[in-house]
Amino acid sequence: VKYLEKVMKQLKPLSEIKNQKNKPVFEIHTWKKLSPFYNIVKMLDIMDISIKIILISIVLISVLNVMVMSVYERIKEIGTIAAMGTTPSTITKLFLTEGLMLGIFGTILGSLLSYIFVFVINTIGITFSFGRQSDLTLNPTLQIDEVLIVSVIVIIISLVASISPARKAAKLNPVDALRQN
Repeated sequence: VKYLEKVMKQLKPLSEIKNQKNKPVFEIHTWKKLSPFYNIVKMLDIMDISIKIILISIVLISVLNVMVMSVYERIKEIGTIAAMGTTPSTITKLFLTEGLMLGIFGTILGSLLSYIFVFVINTIGITFSFGRQSDLTLNPTLQIDEVLIVSVIVIIISLVASISPARKAAKLNPVDALRQN
């Protein structure tokens, strides 16, 4: 806090510079004065986290659905490889690998589409005008560290969503699986 006060004292001469309308060119404010703005930023952070949780839930449910359908559609094949002597742990690993590959390819495709989408928006140049603001240009960017973090999360979620269907596939009785229609 002492450092902040020192910086504010050093910046004080900037607030005395006036423009042609005799208004200050720069304004210096503390966070206490900008409290409503701080609350808005905090609310936007909460909304950001909420949207991320919803998207993660969608990814989890989607991968789980794909993996359950994958097991259901291949019951006879699972029964065949189990009858040939494939161990339950190997069957589990097969479906976990499938879930992992689904996550990796989904991440690659999603990242490519995101970069293309951002490139198109930046090329087109979307502008907004509202209030006293005019010609505000939307310039989205993708931070590589955020893309990597999201990619790792999606891959881990894909792997976690594959565990239950993989266990179900491994527990199938070969005789019952071969009788399925």
